[in-house]
Amino acid sequence: MQRGFTLIEILIAMAIFTLIGLASTGLLTTVIDSNDISEERFAKLQLLQRAMITIERDLQQAVPRAARVNGEKQDVVMSGGETDDSDDDGIGFVRGGWHNPQLMLPRSTLQFVAYRLKENKLERLYSNYVDNVIGYEPKVRVLLEDVESLKIEFLATANSSSLDEDEDLSWNESYKGAALPRAVAIEFVSKDFGKIRREFTLTTGESS
Repeated sequence: MQRGFTLIEILIAMAIFTLIGLASTGLLTTVIDSNDISEERFAKLQLLQRAMITIERDLQQAVPRAARVNGEKQDVVMSGGETDDSDDDGIGFVRGGWHNPQLMLPRSTLQFVAYRLKENKLERLYSNYVDNVIGYEPKVRVLLEDVESLKIEFLATANSSSLDEDEDLSWNESYKGAALPRAVAIEFVSKDFGKIRREFTLTTGESS
C-alpha cells in the first residue's frame, strides 16, 4: 500500500517554495533596480561628457572678434564673471570654426556664444549671426540640469596678448577685455557628480 504526503508535509513544502520564490523575487528586483540606476547614471555621465566637449570646443575656438551690443560697436571680445543674466557667473565671446561648407548657408563661420546658470540649469546661448539686430533674443540650449553653482575664472595679465614668461599670472574672478585671456577655468557643482573644474588654454591675439 502506497503512502501519500500528509497535510503538514505539503504545507511545509509550500512554505519552503514560497520563501524561495520571495527571495528570488527580491534578488531579481534588486538586480533590476541596480541596472536602472546604472543606466540612469550612465546617461547622466554621457550628458556631462557632451557638455564638457561643447564647452571645450567653444573656448578653444574663441576668436578675438567683438560683437555689436544693441547695434553699437564695441571692442570687448570676451567678458565674464558675475552677470545679471545669470544666477551665478557667466561668460560670452565669439567662436570660429562653425561649420558652413562652401558658405552654402547665409551666415559666416563665426558665432556668438554665452554660458550662464538659470534655475540650476547650465545653459548655452547662441545665435546664427555675430551681430544681431536690436531686440534679438538668442537661442537657449540646456546642457546640464541639477547644477548648484557656476564659477568662471580668467588667467590674464594687463596685456593678455603678451607672451612674456616672467609676467605674474593669477586667476581673476572676472574679465572684460579687447584681447582674449591666456586661459579660462570653468568650475561648477553638480548634484550628481560633485565639483568639476576644467581649465582651457586660449589662443590669444589682437582683435581684428
